[in-house]
Amino acid sequence: MYDRFATERLIDLWLREDIGACDLTVQVMIEESEMGAFRMNAREPMVLAGLDVAAAVFRRYEPALSVAVSAKDGDRVAKGATLLLVKGPARGILTAERTALNIVQRLSGIATETARYVDAISGTRARLIDTRKTTPGLRMLEKHAVTCGGGLNHRLGLDNGVMIKDNHIAVCGGVAPAVERARKKLPVLTKIEVECDRLDQVREAVAAGADVIMLDNMSITDMREAVAYIDGRAKVEASGGIRIDTIRAIAETGVDYISTSKITQSAPAVDIGLDEA
Repeated sequence: MYDRFATERLIDLWLREDIGACDLTVQVMIEESEMGAFRMNAREPMVLAGLDVAAAVFRRYEPALSVAVSAKDGDRVAKGATLLLVKGPARGILTAERTALNIVQRLSGIATETARYVDAISGTRARLIDTRKTTPGLRMLEKHAVTCGGGLNHRLGLDNGVMIKDNHIAVCGGVAPAVERARKKLPVLTKIEVECDRLDQVREAVAAGADVIMLDNMSITDMREAVAYIDGRAKVEASGGIRIDTIRAIAETGVDYISTSKITQSAPAVDIGLDEA
């Protein structure tokens, strides 16, 4: 789920960015009394995300609009499927159209790409998780889209957990002292994750009592060895260089989670249109 109050504030920013002082085209062409009815249609197969946000864009700009949603986030829809029907003052529909389409196309693209990666590791124990490599200002919604595609969310922000990375380790002088420092001030229910790019670091992280161990850019052989060594004493995450053609082999090493920025940074927008009903 996402914060609807925060989303309303984002919608105001999006509309102001796109409209400016006014929609000059509709002001000079469309009479205030004219009505319209349009369907939002999927022009390719996709996993849907952000449809309620798109509907909220129309309602926010023109409260007199009637918006009927005919699908829900997480649905796998076929080409040609109708997603929503919007009726009412034509000026409002035409002005808000692009903003509504932009967000649902972007989020559905992320959900669709996520589903591809989730499908690729089906039948293994591994679960797909996202990263903080998101579009500034859209993290909450992009991470919502990941869950619509069947993935899981990693940290929403830096305040959601302790992840000890290579630069933290360098400052602290090693894995063990880094974990020790974190443990002293850590809230009691918060987990510690340690990023490791070598097997000796994995052994140090286990000895230090890390809750989660990230295997960063390791070979398949080293991942298998690391999983066998950890042997359930910590959860194991694989990360770094994950691609659709490599993720299955990584999942089969026995890791618990696989994180990738490809599902947010590299997901193409899907094709959705608004056509006259």
